[in-house]
Amino acid sequence: MDKIEIIERISKLRTRANLSARALSQRIDLNDGYINRLESKKDFLPSVEVLLKIIEVCNSSPAEFFYRDMDAYKSDLPIIELLDAVDQNSKTLVKELIQRMTKS
Repeated sequence: MDKIEIIERISKLRTRANLSARALSQRIDLNDGYINRLESKKDFLPSVEVLLKIIEVCNSSPAEFFYRDMDAYKSDLPIIELLDAVDQNSKTLVKELIQRMTKS
């Protein structure tokens, strides 16, 4: 994930949380223009601490933020949770089944 994608994901989270750039900046205890500058200039990245605050304030999780397709995370999560509960052999069988299904 590159810098531009991280910034775009921050913007998407902010929009989904129905927050203005100014409101998000204030909620993470930074100057009023922080998020606006981040999203418009794209010339820096937030620290890990600030990124985690942004994710939390926007009612998301690091897992969702860094998931390969942030928009699909909530619909994929039940499948991910089911896979977490099975042994490696079962995961291999599921993988093979999905591979067969996608080749059809």
